[in-house]
Amino acid sequence: MKKKILSTIFASTILLGGLAGCSGGSGESTSGAESNKNEEAVTIKFHTHGNEASYNWKKTIAAFEEKYPKIDVDLVILSEKGDTQEATQKLDLAAASGEQLDVLMFSDPASYAQRVELGMVAPIDEFIKEEGYTVSEEYKVDTKLNDGYYALPGKFNPWYVLLNKNHLDEAGLEVPTDWTWDEFMEYAKKLTTDKHYGTYFHGPQGDSWMEYLKLALASEEDNVDFIKADGTSNIDSPLFRKTLEMRVKMEKEDKSSTPYTDIMSQKLHYRNQFFGQDASTILIGSWMNTELGGTDQFPLNFNVAVAPYPKNEAGAEGGYTPVTTDFMSVAANSEHKKEAYTFIRWYTTEGQIVQGKNIPSWNGVSDEDFGSIIDGILAGTATPEKVDRESLVNVLRNAKSSKIIPPVSYQSEINKVVGEEYEKLIFGEQDIDATIKAAQERVQEIIDNNQ
Repeated sequence: MKKKILSTIFASTILLGGLAGCSGGSGESTSGAESNKNEEAVTIKFHTHGNEASYNWKKTIAAFEEKYPKIDVDLVILSEKGDTQEATQKLDLAAASGEQLDVLMFSDPASYAQRVELGMVAPIDEFIKEEGYTVSEEYKVDTKLNDGYYALPGKFNPWYVLLNKNHLDEAGLEVPTDWTWDEFMEYAKKLTTDKHYGTYFHGPQGDSWMEYLKLALASEEDNVDFIKADGTSNIDSPLFRKTLEMRVKMEKEDKSSTPYTDIMSQKLHYRNQFFGQDASTILIGSWMNTELGGTDQFPLNFNVAVAPYPKNEAGAEGGYTPVTTDFMSVAANSEHKKEAYTFIRWYTTEGQIVQGKNIPSWNGVSDEDFGSIIDGILAGTATPEKVDRESLVNVLRNAKSSKIIPPVSYQSEINKVVGEEYEKLIFGEQDIDATIKAAQERVQEIIDNNQ
C-alpha cells in the first residue's frame, strides 16, 4: 500500500468534509440524560457500521456501562442499513471535520489497514503489554499490522463447507471432521447425480468473490493472497496452480461442480443452489449460521451438516480458513484512549457473550457460553432441529484465521486481471500454464506501476 496514494484519498476526504460539514453525528446515543452516572464519567464516542438489529447495541452497551460506571458510550451508527461502504465514507468525513472519535469499528482488513496507514488509528501495544496477554493466543484472529497492534477482533466468521446431509446419506458418506482438498473433490464427485451437482462455487465474479480462486492458498497460515506481505506477487505459488487445477478438473473432467457459464449467464446464487438442493455442498462464510435452519425466504427441506475448510495435506495442521471479523480500534485523536481501549477489550471478550449475535474471536469463551451462543443463533431459524449442531460446533471451535496481509491500494486491479485470466482458462481459451504466465505478467505490471 502506498502512503502517497492513500494520503491523496484522505486529502480529498478532508476537502469533502469541509464542504459537507459534520456527517454521521446523528446516530443513536446510549448515554446522556438517562444516565445515572455521576459528573466524573467520561463520554467516549463509538462509530460503527453495525445497526441495532445485527449487533444488539442497547443491551451490549448497557452491560458495559454497568460494569464501568465512569465510562459512558455514545453510539454513532453510521449506516442504519448496515452498509459498510456508506459507513466508511461517513467515518472519513467525521474525521475530516474534526468530530470527536474514540472507538472505531472496521468491517474488513482493507478499511482497517488503510486507516492505520493514514494515521487515523492509535497503536494499542502499550495497553496490551500492561495487561500482559498475547493477541495471537487470546484471539482466533491476529490483527497485527507493521509489527504492531491497532485493533482487537470482534466476531469470528470463518468459512466452512455446508453439506446436504440427506445427499450424504444417500451416497453412503460420513460428515467429514478433518479432510483434504483431494477428499473434498472425491466427495463432490460421489455426490453428483442427474438431479444435482456435488458442489457450487460462487465466484469469481468480476473482481469479487475471489475467495474461490484462492482455495488451496487459504488453507495455509501465511501468504494466502495474490500479493504477499512483502508486496511481491504470489501468482507463482504452487497453491494458486493447485486451485486452478481443482476448478478445471471438477468442472470439466469430474463434472461435479456447477458450470461457470451457468453461474454467470443465469446469475445463480449460492443460497438458491444450496437450499434448492441443486448443489450438495457449498464453500461459504459462517455468516450463514443465522440461516442454517432455514428462513421464510429459503425454507429448509433437508438436514444440514457442516464440515471444516479442507486442508492441502493429510498431515497438515488444518483449521485455517478465510475469516471475516470486526476490527475494534482506538482513534488516534481520541482524548480518552485508555477508556476507549477499556471498551474494545471488554467488547471483544465478555461483550461478545452479552451481545449473543455472533461467534466471538476470543478464545476465552467457555464451552457453555459458546454452546448458548450457537443455540441462540439457531433458535432464530425456522427449523433448527434439522441442523447437525455437533458438526457446526466442531468446525467453529477449531477454525483459525491466517495472518492478515494488509491489502494494497490497487487490490481491485489485481483481482480484475486474475479473474479475466481465469475466465479464459475455464472457457477453454488457454491452458493452466498460459493462465499463470499471463496473470503473473499482468500482476507484476500493476505492482511496478504502483511502486
